[in-house]
Amino acid sequence: MGIGASVFLLALGAILTFAIDRESVDIVNINMIGVILMLAGAVGLAFTMLVFGRRDRVGGGVVEDRVVTRERDVS
Repeated sequence: MGIGASVFLLALGAILTFAIDRESVDIVNINMIGVILMLAGAVGLAFTMLVFGRRDRVGGGVVEDRVVTRERDVS
């Protein structure tokens, strides 16, 4: 799950939890579905940040610069 999908789940869950006044529609509880979607989005976002954050830091730094000079052949 990427960052976009996680933010979408967070937003959809917040809309279902806080913006809709009905507690339940027939069998399902809309507020509980919203909370579950927000939790899934938060877990997905945290997992995505852990995976992609470590990718940037592993082996990506320059330890030292090396200058190479060549002697010109004058023949």
